[in-house]
Amino acid sequence: MATGKEIKKWYFAFLAIWTLIADIPFLFMAFTSLKTQMELLMGNTWQIPKKPTIGNYLTVFEGSFFNYLKNSVIAVSVSVVLILLVSSMAAFVFARMKFGLNNVLYSLIIAGMAIPIHVTLIPIYILTNKMKIYDSILALIGPYVALSLPMSIFILTEFMREIPIELEEAAKIDGCSMFRLYSNIILPLSRPALITVGIYNGTYLWNEFIFALVLTSTPEKRTLPLGIWDFQTKYGSDIPAIMAFLTLSLLPMLIAYILGQDKIIKGMMAGAVKG
Repeated sequence: MATGKEIKKWYFAFLAIWTLIADIPFLFMAFTSLKTQMELLMGNTWQIPKKPTIGNYLTVFEGSFFNYLKNSVIAVSVSVVLILLVSSMAAFVFARMKFGLNNVLYSLIIAGMAIPIHVTLIPIYILTNKMKIYDSILALIGPYVALSLPMSIFILTEFMREIPIELEEAAKIDGCSMFRLYSNIILPLSRPALITVGIYNGTYLWNEFIFALVLTSTPEKRTLPLGIWDFQTKYGSDIPAIMAFLTLSLLPMLIAYILGQDKIIKGMMAGAVKG
């Protein structure tokens, strides 16, 4: 019979193998970005670069990469902040306040999750044109926030409903207003759900393509996912340059996670309240 140490050893071995397998796409992307187009086409696709070159990264930097990066950071950051603010306030109302249309309104919002987001593409395009905000970052922020609210409100509402009612009653006895109850008690206890919503929406919006494609038309307003087009022509694609672009696009999210992993882990472990 296996001892505890042997089980632990096999467990860590399994995690190491799984991590290596999960990293294969990233390693392939990074290695390919260090190859020339000729080496990629003439050699083994999976081979480590014989003569690594940073020429592809220089090509990316000479283009509009930093402009795309700026647009993505602004669009995603503003959208995530608005999503967390609006969805947390709405979730607080649905979870902690009782009124006649509570269930009806909540059901209507949650029903939005059943609507394919691409069905709204043409109406949103027409609306942004009529509002004179087409081809701007603002044209992206509105749909990003609106289309993310149903799922975000659902997650936060279900989490807030699990917070013991005794905390709310004690706060009201001490003269706590509804706003202070929301900001000082419910919101801090909902940190794990807020982090989950933030990570989920931030990751999705960072890679969002179709709305950015339809709602912007000039390179100055494009986001990172659209920047790949700079390395495609009607005769072919510069694959190593595209891989360099994708590697650089991934780094901001990776760096943000590395710098904030302690807060993310603590936030997901905090606020565990038993009813």
